[in-house]
Amino acid sequence: MKAILLKEYGLPHKLEVGEVPKPVPKDEEVLVRIHAASINDWDWGLVRGNPFIIRLLYGLQTPKIRIPGVDISGTIEAVGEEVNSFSIGDEIYCDLSECGFGGFAEYVCVPEKMASKKPASLSHNEAAALPHAGLLALQGLIHKREMKSGEMILINGAGGGVGSLAIQMLKPLQAEVTGVDSGDKLEMMKSLGYDYVIDYKKTDFTETGEQYDLILDGKTNRSVFTYARCLKKKGRYVTVGGSMPRLFGIVLSGWILSLFTGKKLSVLALKPNKGLDQLSRLAEKGILKPVIDGPYPFDQIPELIQYFGEGKHKGKVVVKIKDSSM
Repeated sequence: MKAILLKEYGLPHKLEVGEVPKPVPKDEEVLVRIHAASINDWDWGLVRGNPFIIRLLYGLQTPKIRIPGVDISGTIEAVGEEVNSFSIGDEIYCDLSECGFGGFAEYVCVPEKMASKKPASLSHNEAAALPHAGLLALQGLIHKREMKSGEMILINGAGGGVGSLAIQMLKPLQAEVTGVDSGDKLEMMKSLGYDYVIDYKKTDFTETGEQYDLILDGKTNRSVFTYARCLKKKGRYVTVGGSMPRLFGIVLSGWILSLFTGKKLSVLALKPNKGLDQLSRLAEKGILKPVIDGPYPFDQIPELIQYFGEGKHKGKVVVKIKDSSM
């Protein structure tokens, strides 16, 4: 089968397109013919081996993961002997980050417990955009406590995958939502339902004097004290990604600030695939529909990872795999 091969850490252009053996499912696995995959921060970090924790997890000098790719949607072509909840022909989607990656290929084996049936209302391209970003949004919004109707919320990195899905989850709650991103994404953000939009190149939201019940942050490029200043009394700050030193700062100092101010500042530890059934229900009800940047052809994956890393994408970058010319 065709696959994108990671042989050494470096810039995405070092990735190679190659042939590898088609995998065979173990007893508790299903073999999936991948129709579509999406690109996210796992891929950007894994390919470069940066931040350093990536190397601690997946190899200091040489990556142990040979095929990147986390988010997939596809059709089951074979099942292991102990699989009970899926059959050949079922359409599934999932996050592969806890089962070896491998999404940038024509086939992958997935543990039965990691897969969920694809919502019938979504195409494979749309479903591939949901698992990682959708669950970061869902788990981030309800981290520590459930959302309340009418809250004031700010999302930093609002035009990417997490932000474009989080706003759709928030609108039924009548929340007042402010989105922060680059100027070229603001019109798209308005169309999704953001009440207010901020171009971070023109306005620093931490200097406006506004305070929020919740800040969901995908960038984490300021100090924990700066973020705390932007929260209302008993407000929450949840980061789902960004600068590693800043993340450590949230972990180390957030609990102290929480103790003395009542404001909760925390880093979300994503639980992959936990809540996919809830995302499916939202999609089936028409509440949730991923914003797709693409779909692009398979052989453009290396340059698309670079494109993602530069933050130029709107919504989720999706790659069409099944019908590629390769």
